[in-house]
Amino acid sequence: MTAEAAAGTRSDSSDSSDISDGSSEISSDIGSDSPDGNRTGGPTPVGRARRGGRWIERWEPEDETFWTETGARVARRNLVFSVLSEHIGFSIWSLWSVMVLFMGPEYGIDPAGKFFLVAMPTMVGGVLRVPYTFAVARFGGRNWTVISATMLLVPATVAALVMEPGTSYSTFLVVAALAGVGGGNFASSMTNINSFYPLRKKGWALGLNAGGGNIGVPVIQLLGLLVIGTAGAAQPRLVLAVYLPLIVVAAVLAALFMDNLAPVRNDTGAALDAAREPHTWVMSLLYIGTFGSFIGYSFAFGLVLQNQFARTPLQAASLTFIGPLLGSLVRPVGGRLADRFGGARITLGNFLAMALATGVVIYASVARSLPVFLCGFISLFVLTGLGNGSTYKMIPGIFQALAVRRGLTGEAAEASGRRLSGAAMGLIGAVGALGGLAINLAFRQSFLATGSGTPAFVSFLVCYAVCTVVTWAVYLRPAARARRTARAGAEAVAGDAERRPIYAEV
Repeated sequence: MTAEAAAGTRSDSSDSSDISDGSSEISSDIGSDSPDGNRTGGPTPVGRARRGGRWIERWEPEDETFWTETGARVARRNLVFSVLSEHIGFSIWSLWSVMVLFMGPEYGIDPAGKFFLVAMPTMVGGVLRVPYTFAVARFGGRNWTVISATMLLVPATVAALVMEPGTSYSTFLVVAALAGVGGGNFASSMTNINSFYPLRKKGWALGLNAGGGNIGVPVIQLLGLLVIGTAGAAQPRLVLAVYLPLIVVAAVLAALFMDNLAPVRNDTGAALDAAREPHTWVMSLLYIGTFGSFIGYSFAFGLVLQNQFARTPLQAASLTFIGPLLGSLVRPVGGRLADRFGGARITLGNFLAMALATGVVIYASVARSLPVFLCGFISLFVLTGLGNGSTYKMIPGIFQALAVRRGLTGEAAEASGRRLSGAAMGLIGAVGALGGLAINLAFRQSFLATGSGTPAFVSFLVCYAVCTVVTWAVYLRPAARARRTARAGAEAVAGDAERRPIYAEV
């Protein structure tokens, strides 16, 4: 038996040369796993060799030699196809933000009903993010990507069947809820890519993965604009006719070119530990402010333009995609800035800027100034994208910092950080997505009560102010106080190492 076969890293004989090379390097360079995940020098256990499929048995991204020779190439390949699948998932998740633009008076649905309709996939997607997070370890990242991508066929196909006047509102609600499976894809994709990359690369990698997925929102909105502008508002099924084959392509490519990481295992203890950790819930709040805003605004933007500024469906569609597109493109930039300057610092400045932009939107909403409103609202989108990248970069850094503060060092600290941050990402992603639900419900109530979105924007301003204070108080104020204490004398410096939270650097 060859070393490659003994390691059982991959068993597909049809792999491309690049994939086969990566498999060989991984199996020969780093040996095998013991059942408890520790490195051993002997042959891979028989049970592992019989896994089948595309399993990598050992993965050491923090080892710079391994990363340079083998890990980086394999991780990049998985990142590319993860982005593609997540991109399609986001498009299906945001499908109904486009479908409502096709719903003229003949559908008999008022503005409040449309806001609630687009809120349904947000809610379901947020809830599904928790089980999707654990599905990666249960089925394998590659395997679950194939499964979750294939599942997107259900909401797309059913929407094509019911999208016509005369369909009951309750039916539309159920079908819109099915689109929530696209929102779950984000959690599994981020958890999977988080395992592939070393801590020093996570901000950029997670930013690219999330940003590439987020772009699925403006892409489907652009497609909606193209259909409305060419075929008219009576042809919503053309949008779905484009996405059905794309879903199949994404699933097939994931099956051919992605990998499963055997060392990634479900750990219910990690989930409980993450749920008990206060930082998980602090970061959930901050993620509501960033990603919750991004997805909520993405779904609601077109409806706000139609109802507050009397835009036609075509006029609304011609503007709706701009904000989500820019917010998606800058998300990797937020991750890169966080890698360089610290996620907490970037997040704090970002929330201050979001509060300022919201003030501009409130002014424009009261003054009924569409140009000023667009400037303020699109600025908000850009800032939510930056904040998405910086907050997600903070998560693995915080949990590794916690491990260091508990006295762990080296590989032990890295393993503890990966264990808890992977579990926490599912919870944080789920709560953050539910922030999008809150935004759409706030708009619904605001338009019901006043016929304007202004009260909703005021509530968002309050939320950003709270997030600003929390970011400063939890992650930056203690570090600043420690530096002042350190300047008081050498004795204080000695004690400072014990007291100072190091989260400001994450």
